[in-house]
Amino acid sequence: MPASSRQHTALLVIGFVLLWNSGFIGAEFGLDYTGVFTLLSWRYGLLALILLVYLALRRQLYWPGARAAGLTAVVGLFAHGVWLSCVMLSLQLGIPAGIVALVVALQPMTVGALSGRVTGEPTSAGSWVGLVVGFAGVLIAVLGRAGLDDGPSLPAYLVPFGAVVAFTAASLLQRRIEVHSPADHVPVALALFYQSVATALVAAIPAIALEGLATRWTPEFVAILGWLIIAVSLAAYDLMWRLIERMDATRVASLFYFGPPVTMLMAWIAFGDTLRTGDLLGLAVIAVGVLLVYRTGRDRRS
Repeated sequence: MPASSRQHTALLVIGFVLLWNSGFIGAEFGLDYTGVFTLLSWRYGLLALILLVYLALRRQLYWPGARAAGLTAVVGLFAHGVWLSCVMLSLQLGIPAGIVALVVALQPMTVGALSGRVTGEPTSAGSWVGLVVGFAGVLIAVLGRAGLDDGPSLPAYLVPFGAVVAFTAASLLQRRIEVHSPADHVPVALALFYQSVATALVAAIPAIALEGLATRWTPEFVAILGWLIIAVSLAAYDLMWRLIERMDATRVASLFYFGPPVTMLMAWIAFGDTLRTGDLLGLAVIAVGVLLVYRTGRDRRS
């Protein structure tokens, strides 16, 4: 890979890591003003309108075909709707943002273990060892929090695992499209539009039925919503899909390992969250799992 291309990829990675993990903090702020599904509805409904105007002005708005649009919508529902619902429900249940990010850090291991079967980009048997070690690290952090009097009950910690399953499915499906079904590829901006429409429509059902779209509109909430729309839902996801186009699924997924330390640092700055011994020990064990994945895996480019 040319040096200029490596530098460009590095910038994409840095931008993605910072913007993506700011979403955990933004969501925790946003839930003070509205419910989980209502926040999703406002966020993706407004994002869809922004993308509609953008694509129309650039004459890039078109119907890619039923199959391509359907696959794109499914990816979006997993990557936006289910993933974010699980993340925000976790925060609403009182699970610290850093721990949510720590659980989500299982996703790279899961993708690495499954990518061979789904995308044809196999990882070595060592990835399975790394998966087990990483899972042990998450358990250390989660069990260390679950027994605290001021923390949520153990069943609540199952919710962020739903985010792992959802985003693993989205990443593998998107990568499979890129590798094996290029005819179904949809340009990033257009894909985000269809994904936003699908997510907003699905989220609107529980938002109306369960939450009545109740929202406390304040300048602070508008600023938070704007950040979640522009910086996270638009910019971070755009960077992620561009990275998936450039690299194999396992390597893109590995960027989620930056989530726990970055999010814990952001949560410490924003909320004064305490870093506990179990958090740091779990993170250290996860780091060992990452090392195993990369020492036993193969280096490949798409």
